[in-house]
Amino acid sequence: MSTNVRVRIAPSPTGYLHLGLARTALFNWLFARHHNGTFIVRIDDTDENRSTEGSLKNILESLRWLKMDWDEGIEIGGNYGPYVQSQRLEIYQEHAQKLLDMGAAYYCYCSQDELETEREQAQAEHKPYIYSGKCRNLDAEAKRKYESEGRKPSIRLKVDDKVIVVHDIVKGDVEFRTGLLGDFIIVRPSGMPMYNYASVIDDILMKISHIIRADEHLANTPKQILIIEALKAPMPEFAHVPLVLGGKGEKLSKRHGATSAEAYREMGYLSEAMINYLVRLGWSYDDESEVFTIDELIQKFSLDRVGKSGGVFDQQKLLWLNGEYILKMSLEERTNAVIPFLGKAGFLEGDISPEKFNWLKEIVKAVGDRLKTLAQIVDYAGFFFVDNLEYDETGVNKQLKKPEVPEMLEKLKAKLQAIEPYNEVALEEAVRDFSEEFGISGGKIIHPLRVALTGKTVGPGIFETLALLGKEKVNQRIEKAIEIARS
Repeated sequence: MSTNVRVRIAPSPTGYLHLGLARTALFNWLFARHHNGTFIVRIDDTDENRSTEGSLKNILESLRWLKMDWDEGIEIGGNYGPYVQSQRLEIYQEHAQKLLDMGAAYYCYCSQDELETEREQAQAEHKPYIYSGKCRNLDAEAKRKYESEGRKPSIRLKVDDKVIVVHDIVKGDVEFRTGLLGDFIIVRPSGMPMYNYASVIDDILMKISHIIRADEHLANTPKQILIIEALKAPMPEFAHVPLVLGGKGEKLSKRHGATSAEAYREMGYLSEAMINYLVRLGWSYDDESEVFTIDELIQKFSLDRVGKSGGVFDQQKLLWLNGEYILKMSLEERTNAVIPFLGKAGFLEGDISPEKFNWLKEIVKAVGDRLKTLAQIVDYAGFFFVDNLEYDETGVNKQLKKPEVPEMLEKLKAKLQAIEPYNEVALEEAVRDFSEEFGISGGKIIHPLRVALTGKTVGPGIFETLALLGKEKVNQRIEKAIEIARS
């Protein structure tokens, strides 16, 4: 590719980084990295009422979590700043004046009421609403009259009726009739630029070569092309990528569950798994390959492998993939990764000694491949860290409320208490001996014992659990279970 590739994303700081935008950002980032190009992050904060500092911080943190470093833009700078739209208002005014001077745009003094009347008229006639253009050729006297009434004008682009063809890398050629757009507003009466106008000015001045964005922006493209043509600027290439969809083929929204990158980070998903999963929503390399490293994605990514139809977000598939990535981590990496989640649950605080870290490592090892997200460590291993267990009611009724269980647990407690050294091998041997001595099957011992020790019916191996809890805690918990069984 001979063009100097420069791509961008321009999130609005009005919420979290939605997975759809994260996927679009990822396509832009991979495209830039594949072509040794430039990835730019600029901020569209012209919606003053909804933009917040907290949202901005979250979006940038989510991009960093997803390993998407940017070459130019907010917090980094570059030759084409500022990279925040609210700091570029003079630039937009200057280019709007240029369009006015060229005769490509004009002041519109129509009030909201007048425009609403036009809209209602079109509705009554069952026609699409197109602005009448009545301010297009106002003379100086008419303008002075409106201004004396205190009217503040918007600025509209002159639009002649013609066919525009968008040459889209993903969708192919798409035709639009500009007569259906009418003369549209580029600057509001308040002086704030409209989205389509500000975005185009930024793209022109920042020398954006490829505009890669979600399918839903295709409808904005003819307006943007008209502004680019009016300013006689170079035309970027367009690629509208399919949407991320919910289970029934509709746009992914909150009713499908978590939709932000931040939510998945907090649930204990790994960024590598999320990157791998997101890129596969709408892009495929071949029919077999599912798991890619970031380096492989950079090497293989191309827009011609992006499909035309939306990718359905499948939480179960993401969960499976995340589990695969967790399993690939070394035991030490996995232990370090779960520590923040144990801390957040109130199970760990302060510095962790080498002895405690080794104990944590053994717990993580015992949990094994059950861990599909890092946060699940709290469910699978939380019982190791508490003094008062919460008992699963079904487990208690099924495993502890049997007439023979209290006596069995009493005898087993005495057997376990005598063990020295108190390790996995010795404990397993003792339970096997106990099973033979009293003619009780292993399952009839292990299932009640698990509920007694963990409060749950599932969890890590019983012998690892005994060893990691230690003799004192095991005795206390069996005593408590006997009490519950007899009550």
